[in-house]
Amino acid sequence: MSKWQDIKALANLRARARLAKSLPEIFPKAVLSRAYNSSFVPPMPRLAIDSYWRAHPIRADRLARKLAAESGAPSGWTWRVGGNRKSGLPTTFRIPPAPYREKAHARGAGFCCVCGQPVYRFGWHADLWETGPNKNANWHSACVVAWQLWNAPSGQAKLLRRVQGRRCTLTGKRLWKDAEVDHRVPLFRVWGEFRDASWPQLLRYWGLPNLQVINRESHAAKCATEARDRQITRSSAAVTA
Repeated sequence: MSKWQDIKALANLRARARLAKSLPEIFPKAVLSRAYNSSFVPPMPRLAIDSYWRAHPIRADRLARKLAAESGAPSGWTWRVGGNRKSGLPTTFRIPPAPYREKAHARGAGFCCVCGQPVYRFGWHADLWETGPNKNANWHSACVVAWQLWNAPSGQAKLLRRVQGRRCTLTGKRLWKDAEVDHRVPLFRVWGEFRDASWPQLLRYWGLPNLQVINRESHAAKCATEARDRQITRSSAAVTA
């Protein structure tokens, strides 16, 4: 153990020196503070920023949705599914709508394909260095983490449990080990009932406002109720037709 700690300490010392040498005069203080206090110090500014957002997925989610609100949806855009890799359209309603990932609305190099805002140096969302958009990038570091959260929220179950005070949102009881991440408003309802909402508002259904952790038993009961309601809706629509 002592040998491993010595190796780690030496590696961090070298990484710290490399990071300090690579830093521009202006750099986000919160990112730098976390980098220097990490168990493994990132050796480059871009890695420090990536590490910061990976450690703060909820902040990344909020920022990505805020940036999307600043961009707004492109003129004439509507939420559609059933696309392919070339078109950029999502293949299912479970994938978050992202107009700037679609070929028809992509803003090109230097703009984030998730939120549509310019991407600056090191994948940052603000031009702290006054150098203009980074033409070699089309993702903000924060939007990368937000996109991962939206598509695979179960990967942040531990964090979401802590945010909820380790209590099931449906029963108020303690969360057990088998607790699962769930969407408060199921995504099939978002597609069926709210698809005409504005794009930035739609993203809330994939972000923190619509995520919860509930015990498996409660999750199963909720899914059964949703399936029954969905079947009733289909039957009513068939009779009306």
